[in-house]
Amino acid sequence: MDKAKVSVIIPTMNEERGIGLVINEIKNALDGKRAYEIIVVDTDSRDLTRDIAAGHGAVVVDEPRRGYGRAYKTGFDKATGEIIATLDADMTYPAAEIPKLADLLEEKSLDFITTNRFAGMEKGAMPAKHRFGNWVLSTTARILFRVKIRDSQSGMWVFRKDALANLELVSDGMSMSEELKIEAFRKLKAAEVPITYKPRIGEAKLRSWKDGTSNLRYLFKKRF
Repeated sequence: MDKAKVSVIIPTMNEERGIGLVINEIKNALDGKRAYEIIVVDTDSRDLTRDIAAGHGAVVVDEPRRGYGRAYKTGFDKATGEIIATLDADMTYPAAEIPKLADLLEEKSLDFITTNRFAGMEKGAMPAKHRFGNWVLSTTARILFRVKIRDSQSGMWVFRKDALANLELVSDGMSMSEELKIEAFRKLKAAEVPITYKPRIGEAKLRSWKDGTSNLRYLFKKRF
């Protein structure tokens, strides 16, 4: 296998129902296709998430500092692959697409790929209020930063690790997701591709109103 190694990073907090399934899907997708590692960055789970992840062969990194963005930054630092791929631990994102996205990254000489969940969203995968909130945030990002992004909150990305050196990522919270895309589309060769998005397994952690308004404020803070 002469293709670049992929580091798959998954942030977790109490995801014992889904994490093993996600890891198995990653293995089925990448075994025999690329060298890879699976890094689970756990933020103080109180269930069996860490044990299940380790039992399935993942590298488990404890990150006591809370924050979605903080967890990913820790994972980025630990990654040894030339390409980084990200997923949630709840089976919503299609891990089976990682090899295709990594191939696309290399074939098109891209630096960064993000995904559009709305292109293939299954019934029940996202509540109406979250779809509306995403529309508000994505529209605001397009207007303020002139970036062509349809899904500013997607959590599945595939990108070259060395591209991170060109990005200014300040946020440690949920807003790191939109900040990462804005930075990538303004500074790198980036693309957004469609994926299928499925209903989650396990309890949702998103705090709809609080996280949504915080992300909206951050867009204006970053711009002005």
